[in-house]
Amino acid sequence: MSWINRTITEHLNKTIHTFPAILLTGPRQVGKSSLLQKISPEYEYVTFDNPLLLQQAKDDPELFLMNRREQLIIDEIQYVPELFPYLKMRIDTMRFAALDRQHPQQCLFLLSGSQTYHLMQNVSESLAGRLAILPLQGISYRERKHVACSVPFAPIENYLAARETECTDTSDLWSMIHRGCMPLLVSSETDWETFYSSYVTTYIERDVNQLVNVTEKGDFTRFMIAVAARSGELLNYENIAKDAGVSPATAKRWVQVLETSGLITLLYPYHNNHLKRMLKTPKLYFMDTGLMAWLTRWISPETIQNGAKAGQFFETWVVTEIIKSFLNAGKTVRHLYYYRDADQREIDLILEIDRVVYPVEIKMTAKPNKKMGQPFHLLEPIATAGDMHIGDGAIINQYPEVILLEKQLRAIPVGYL
Repeated sequence: MSWINRTITEHLNKTIHTFPAILLTGPRQVGKSSLLQKISPEYEYVTFDNPLLLQQAKDDPELFLMNRREQLIIDEIQYVPELFPYLKMRIDTMRFAALDRQHPQQCLFLLSGSQTYHLMQNVSESLAGRLAILPLQGISYRERKHVACSVPFAPIENYLAARETECTDTSDLWSMIHRGCMPLLVSSETDWETFYSSYVTTYIERDVNQLVNVTEKGDFTRFMIAVAARSGELLNYENIAKDAGVSPATAKRWVQVLETSGLITLLYPYHNNHLKRMLKTPKLYFMDTGLMAWLTRWISPETIQNGAKAGQFFETWVVTEIIKSFLNAGKTVRHLYYYRDADQREIDLILEIDRVVYPVEIKMTAKPNKKMGQPFHLLEPIATAGDMHIGDGAIINQYPEVILLEKQLRAIPVGYL
């Protein structure tokens, strides 16, 4: 298995010099512990996947820390919430000592966890103000293609100029979509079917069962299939519940589990007082198109590319790659939205950056045209009111070159993500 450089490393290294503790969160097997060990080999590493260490830490968390080095990587920290108060005490002791000696504070703890549902509660109670929380997702398109650019996607001149120098071949796009973004699948010949079968089993047994009461593994698997089939669609608990054979209330709880596990993301609608009759329902996206394909039984790149769900897979892949470009740069994704009104008029993605709104349409075509940007005019009332500026719009598509379709509207190749 070859090592793939992770874009977030630059931001992670800066954060290590700022905070006494860092929590790297994200789905199971996206490479959290491997990355922490790679950038900080001098730290002692412990994982609570080890049942002996897990029990020791639970029985006597204070003694457990006393027997470890000062600088420590702790993997799967969510399994031992009892440690958090003792991490806080050690951090505070170090802070006071650093003040007395006028030394800069060190980063003592590099933590990783795949259950943000539990982790956030314990962090807010014990480590508020002492810890930086960084989300990590699977391998991005840029990481896979060894692109050095770490700037978040935006349809502006500076970004396009930076990406033009590193624009990469996308002839293997559908293979990437089908293969997924898990490091083990990207960097080795690991069998796709075997990997995801094992992944889902482990996820349900180790993660889901700690959060909710799932009596039958098949129930939650059926639910995951129902959600995966709706990636890129408006979130509808009733429809998911019907397909999964559970109640809408259960579907709502389980969607929250998927979201807090990092397996899905919810994209919320853009809101502005000058825009009328907008929907308020979020859209859901699976963060790994490989897992999405495995769950919905699209078993080859060719069947996806030529199938009825090709547009759904393409849109999901583009949206999640844009999300990863922000996360890997240490930026929030709270200002990424979509637009849809009561007349079914829709804009796939809206980026709000420094009070400028950039509308984005995602089209699988290799023949973009300016008509595809017509929905962008729906945003004109906010510019007229002076609330926001409307920036350049983009049609992300499969044509290999940037095309100026009209003033403030470009067709941007998917290879520029």
